Amino acid sequence: MNDAPHPFARFVATLGRGKTLTRSLTIAEAEEAMAMILAGDARPEQVGAFLMLLRMKEEAPEEIAGFIRAARATFHLPAGAPRVDLDWPSYAGKKRQLPWHLLAAILLARDGRRVFMHGLDGHTKGRLYSGEALEALGFRVARGFDEAAAQLVGGNFAYMQLHAFAPRMAELMLLKPVLGLRSAVNTLVRGLNPFGAAASMQSVFHPAYVATHRDASLLLGEPRVTVFRGDGGENERRPNKPCETVSVVAGAVSETRWPPTIDPRQSPDEDMDVRRLAAVWRGAAVDPFGEATVIATVAVALHAMGAEPDVPQAEARARALWADRDRAHLAEVA
Repeated sequence: MNDAPHPFARFVATLGRGKTLTRSLTIAEAEEAMAMILAGDARPEQVGAFLMLLRMKEEAPEEIAGFIRAARATFHLPAGAPRVDLDWPSYAGKKRQLPWHLLAAILLARDGRRVFMHGLDGHTKGRLYSGEALEALGFRVARGFDEAAAQLVGGNFAYMQLHAFAPRMAELMLLKPVLGLRSAVNTLVRGLNPFGAAASMQSVFHPAYVATHRDASLLLGEPRVTVFRGDGGENERRPNKPCETVSVVAGAVSETRWPPTIDPRQSPDEDMDVRRLAAVWRGAAVDPFGEATVIATVAVALHAMGAEPDVPQAEARARALWADRDRAHLAEVA
């Protein structure tokens, strides 16, 4: 019998030594640990223990930064991959309102901004995810980096499921029903930025994670990242409530307050009919809350990319883009 400890055991031990001896992993340790997990060099029971110990402790920015480095090292972009303006993680799903952020992303693409969206459908029941909504609207979900790159060049927008470019990471996210809780993977996927976009938006559901994303971005030296609490955890600004965004730009941190733009009272959407997104885009239906959400989200995105320096200008530009939109079929962008 071989009593030598498994190489991954030291990471579990570091996280599980008790109240006085437990510590967070360094960036280097986190990167090595995640690299082992993604390569299949950690046993399943070790992975489960590792993720749940992180959950109990709460993941540190250094750990998220290290995990992201390890994940990025596994990506294989095609030669001559296009420059992307905005990375748009979309993992939360919607359950109270339609995913109006999809129209915001498409509107930006129609304006000439290259937007790459990535997510993972179905990891939590009872939610409408971006992938299934886009397919219902006639979009083709990219099956790999080559196809995504072609869509970005041809129409400035692409969406890809996590399992198409990081299959092991997708498996880890789908452990929630087995473990009973979300894990640090739900946090780190928002920072993956697979195409190395010039700017990224990273929405959170729990306000405490704003600081985690902010500090991880600083550690990674990201050029432009904007973090905020979006509707249901999606990159979608709620127009009926104040919004605080935290931006990291070349190592400097700033905060911006966005006031409400419509009446705060808003009932949950009982139908969640994706077809209404297309109808509102074409002008065949009117939805004041939906339109306000699109405009508010576009304004935050423009600010995140550095295209508009302040709130009034960003909102004015977003309103103009919506008013002047090409009302042709949505999927013609892809």
